[in-house]
Amino acid sequence: MQVEHSVLVNAAPERLFSLYADVSNWNRWDPDTKASSIGGPFQAGTRGSLTPTKGNTVPMLLTSVVSDRSFTVEVRIPLFRMVFEHELLPMEEATKVIHRVTFSGALAFLLGRVIGSQLNKGLPVTLAKLKASAEA
Repeated sequence: MQVEHSVLVNAAPERLFSLYADVSNWNRWDPDTKASSIGGPFQAGTRGSLTPTKGNTVPMLLTSVVSDRSFTVEVRIPLFRMVFEHELLPMEEATKVIHRVTFSGALAFLLGRVIGSQLNKGLPVTLAKLKASAEA
């Protein structure tokens, strides 16, 4: 199962990527994030944690980071895996921002429906706040 939303932002990819790389401040533009941190540089292989506004703190792993273009975070709990992809596509005078979440594992059918429903409501709000932050 997968959830995806996108928005056009009147800012350069570099500006958006700087907001992504500032992990401890994700909660400023992501209302579904209470707290987040990483234990090293913003690069593939760095581990951290994410506390959603509703739920428990979970470990996260940066699995891919391409400066000013994309990054991917993986969150695993027993029998369930979520992959959060963030893409920045330069357009003529804007940047298309895509956030995609993919669920897998034995509990994906059950948890994917519940979390997917929440993400379908929350991701547009998150993208709107990211847009406002980048354009400020």
